Amino acid sequence: IQNKARLDIDQQQREYYLQQQMKTIQEELGGDTASQDVQALKEKAKTKKWSDKVRETFEREVRKLERMHPNSPDFSVQLTYVETIVNLPWNEFTKDNFDLKKAQKVLDRDHFGMEKVKDRIIEHLAVLKLKGDLKSPIICLYGPPGVGKTSLGKSIAETLGRKYVRVSLGGLHDEAEIRGSSNPVFVLDEIDKVNSDFKGDPASALLEVLDPEQNNAFHDNFLDIDYDLSNVLFIATAYDLKSISKPLL
Repeated sequence: IQNKARLDIDQQQREYYLQQQMKTIQEELGGDTASQDVQALKEKAKTKKWSDKVRETFEREVRKLERMHPNSPDFSVQLTYVETIVNLPWNEFTKDNFDLKKAQKVLDRDHFGMEKVKDRIIEHLAVLKLKGDLKSPIICLYGPPGVGKTSLGKSIAETLGRKYVRVSLGGLHDEAEIRGSSNPVFVLDEIDKVNSDFKGDPASALLEVLDPEQNNAFHDNFLDIDYDLSNVLFIATAYDLKSISKPLL
């Protein structure tokens, strides 16, 4: 038992000694990259418009990250988590421009014909302008490939002066990102393909994301913090409405 204990201690001391040597070498070469990454995240965090709860979570997780050794497998997982918190656009908004004449011009410039669809979009924007919030049904554009469903979303984003985000649900595995602002035009491309390409039931997760009554505090399982999606203007596209699950449709 004594020999085994001594061997274990010797091994631990050797590893600690080697780690300290490596740390010293990294500092000689211009600094420890891991601690530089953490410091950069802290600097970026200073500019964020966070609630007290989110800031508290960030600070707690950063302290945990600083205590970890850069070579441990958990370090990269923790770093990704902290980076995700910092990179989300918390309370960063673009100013909406509900100019319906401009909207008509942009839609006519980018899409020939399609009068019925364009009229429906103008109606939708008019209602959003009157209501002053986005608690409304979500437009789903459907039809064969190449008719301009996705580019209509881009035109709507340009009209409103919002950031444009597109996620192809056909090729998506298990994660999605929101970039730029907390109120983009978010195109959910090929929403009819979620059933066939995913494991589990993504349709129920999408229901929670899209439901205006509950998406102001969407609880993301990875972050474990509530995130407000109520200012996102979602637009869905599909080839075949029959493939979409009934509650989602």
